[in-house]
Amino acid sequence: MVTKTVEVLVPGGKATPGPPLGPALGPLGLNLMQVVAEINKKTADYSGMSVPVKVIADPETREFEIQVGTPSVSALIKKSLSIEKGSARAGVEGVGNLPMSEVVKIVRMKKDAMLSYDMAAGVKEVLGTCMSIGVTVEGKHPKEIQKAVEEGEYKDLLSQG
Repeated sequence: MVTKTVEVLVPGGKATPGPPLGPALGPLGLNLMQVVAEINKKTADYSGMSVPVKVIADPETREFEIQVGTPSVSALIKKSLSIEKGSARAGVEGVGNLPMSEVVKIVRMKKDAMLSYDMAAGVKEVLGTCMSIGVTVEGKHPKEIQKAVEEGEYKDLLSQG
């Protein structure tokens, strides 16, 4: 079995047979509508975000498998806050405030793609992204929350991860 892999970024739950999917999958002889329907079903939870998708296809049998990645940490933060973009002047202007429970939720969603070994390290990674896009956490600067995590302040919340 010779498989071909196509990697594309699609809008969550709203993929179409047009570009980028159509031109990439057309030569493989797959039923585009079937592939699009499967992608939309698997990415529906990421509505409004760009989602990395892999389509692994066998052109001979026309069978395919869809693997869905998760959007970037910054995309998940922006989705949580219902904002379009981060602050152009992070550290000076804030664009939103995230509860710590959302930070933990994002770590859970991204844990397979993160470099962190444990929940606390993952939380600090997400807090770093919050800092770079001008988002406070629990009403405080993300650096303050990172220090609190290091001091064990959120131990109970992090142990649920």
